[in-house]
Amino acid sequence: MDVIILAIESSCDDTSAAVIRNGEVLSNCIANQEAHRLYGGVVPEVASRAHQANMIPVVDLALKKAGVAKASINAVAFTRGPGLLGSLLVGTSFAKGFALSRGLPLIEVNHMQAHVLAHFAEDPKPHFPFLCLTVSGGHTQIVLVRDFLDMEVIGETLDDAAGEAFDKSGKLLGLGYPAGPLIDKHAAAGQVRFPFPEPAVPELNFSFSGLKTSILYFLKKEVGNNPDFVQENLDDICASIQDTIITILLKKLRKAARQTGIREIAIAGGVSANSGLRRALESMGEKEGWTTYVPAFQYCTDNAGMIGVTAYYKYLKGEFCGQDAAPFAR
Repeated sequence: MDVIILAIESSCDDTSAAVIRNGEVLSNCIANQEAHRLYGGVVPEVASRAHQANMIPVVDLALKKAGVAKASINAVAFTRGPGLLGSLLVGTSFAKGFALSRGLPLIEVNHMQAHVLAHFAEDPKPHFPFLCLTVSGGHTQIVLVRDFLDMEVIGETLDDAAGEAFDKSGKLLGLGYPAGPLIDKHAAAGQVRFPFPEPAVPELNFSFSGLKTSILYFLKKEVGNNPDFVQENLDDICASIQDTIITILLKKLRKAARQTGIREIAIAGGVSANSGLRRALESMGEKEGWTTYVPAFQYCTDNAGMIGVTAYYKYLKGEFCGQDAAPFAR
């Protein structure tokens, strides 16, 4: 018997719906919210209202693309958290209403767990156990993955996330939002010329608050001496910032791999779309004898496909939730 799941993702500013059959993604539709570019970052209230406007059209499109009727759906999955509370409420409420109206079971999914399992949306798929460096705007983690639903965070950021370091650095440089892809683009044309300090953080944890501060003071000093410094050196500044962040991430990942003896290594999350990180992981993997895995771009950013894939494995284990399930922000 086929297991068909309708999945909803609304943790931040992307409204997404997907249809999954037996773990295979049939459709994965995303509505982006361009309004946040005006503010240089995500405005929670704006995001919530946009989710309300986008939810039904996106779900309808996902069903049509998958060629699946509502009557064929076996369960409804949704992102319970972490994320923006208002955004999560919209997705959670829709999933509950849809499930209640059709008498379907509900499956709540942890957003970060779903980023890890995005690797199982298509081939090649990692073998257990593997390590996953999960890097996004709100989280930076090294996860030991023993099985689909058996994961342990063995390292994480103590303050800011790597994605936030990209975005805040881009804001200091006068780049638009989101700044991460723009830094990546400029870095590709630049040279690593400006050194930034790497934080001394114990064990497998990360810290990016000090790096952001050092970039701020560096720019203040250089612009004070030359008002055109950023414009004249933008590509090289971006290359230097990106190289520092990637070096910090991969040094910890290499340490985790050597400590655990695991050679199946993956990256996930929005920052895993960064071309510099992808190349650096491949290069380090060749030197360390790793088998590396990088998800397709559509599964790097927030998407319902990864929610549905995770929900499929929870469905097989009978891990359902009730109508009283409430979203959590952190």
